[in-house]
Amino acid sequence: MKTLQFITNRTNRFDEIEGARLALEGGCRYIQLRAKNCPLDEIEQMALLLLPLCHRYQAKLIINDHVAIARSVKADGVHLGLSDMSIAEARRILGPKAIIGGTAHTFEEIKKVYKAGANYAGVGPFRFTKTKKDLRPFLGLEGYSTLLTLLHIAHIPLPIFAIGGITLKDVPSLRDIGVSGLAISGSLLQAKDPRMETKQFIQAFTTNL
Repeated sequence: MKTLQFITNRTNRFDEIEGARLALEGGCRYIQLRAKNCPLDEIEQMALLLLPLCHRYQAKLIINDHVAIARSVKADGVHLGLSDMSIAEARRILGPKAIIGGTAHTFEEIKKVYKAGANYAGVGPFRFTKTKKDLRPFLGLEGYSTLLTLLHIAHIPLPIFAIGGITLKDVPSLRDIGVSGLAISGSLLQAKDPRMETKQFIQAFTTNL
C-alpha cells in the first residue's frame, strides 16, 4: 500500500496542529509530529491535541524522537533518527503493535533498521530541503533505485519512505521505481492550497497501481 506521511513543521502561515489538520483534510492518514526545537512539555501538549484530530480522520500519529511522549499519550508509534534511542529499546517500551520507523541513508543503515525490527525506513534526502539541518548527500532518483534493487536482491521486504525536498512533479517517478511511501512537509505547507496539494500528491502516488 502506497502511503503519504506528513511531517509537521512550523511556518509563518501554520503551526504544527494547523498544518496537520490541512493534511488530514486533504486525505493524508499518517502524521508525524516533528518539533525539534520545542520543549518536551510543549511537544506532549501538541501530541495530545493531534491525537483526537487523527482519530477523527482514522489516521496514525507518529512522534518523532520521543518514545516517552509516544507512550504517555498513546500515539501509534515513533520515528527514530540514527542518534536517538535504539529501535529495539523503543520496541521493548512501546510493544509489538507500535509503528516504529528508522532513519537511514545507505544500504547498510537500512539493513540495520530492518534487523532491529522497524516497520519502515525513512530514507533520504531526495534533494535539498530547508526543513532539516545537517543533510547527508542527496540520493536522487538513481540513488533510491539502486537501494531498492539491493533490497530486492537481499530479500529485505522493508517499506521505504522517500524524504527530502520532494515535489509533486517527482511523485510519478518515485512511485514507479517502487518506494512504499513519501514523507512530505515543505511542499504541502508552502502550497497555495495545502489541502488540494495533499490530494494531488495522493492521487499521483496511487495512480496506475
